[in-house]
Amino acid sequence: MELQVEPAGKVTVVKIPGKSLDAGNSQEFKNDINPVLADHKQVVFDLSELTFVDSSGCGALVSCLRRVRKDSGNLKLCRVSRQVMDLFSVIRMDRIFDIFESRDEAIAAFGK
Repeated sequence: MELQVEPAGKVTVVKIPGKSLDAGNSQEFKNDINPVLADHKQVVFDLSELTFVDSSGCGALVSCLRRVRKDSGNLKLCRVSRQVMDLFSVIRMDRIFDIFESRDEAIAAFGK
């Protein structure tokens, strides 16, 4: 999985590629994101390309959140599509993650 990792000051923005994060690619995602999370504690995941996330994808996202919080960091989500946001609302992931409309809002939230 070709993660697009961009620095934004003290925050690292990771754009998750592809239309889905599911059982078919969630393990690859976790393998690829681990080195990023090991080196960065303030992370924003840009989910703008995702239109489908299954339970494996949700689990992968939650494990990333746990990982950064264990190291006194935080993870925020931005640019979540309507389809994915509807799922997050139903399974209450919108209460677990800080979710923002734009990258700039998510990045700025680390300064608060």
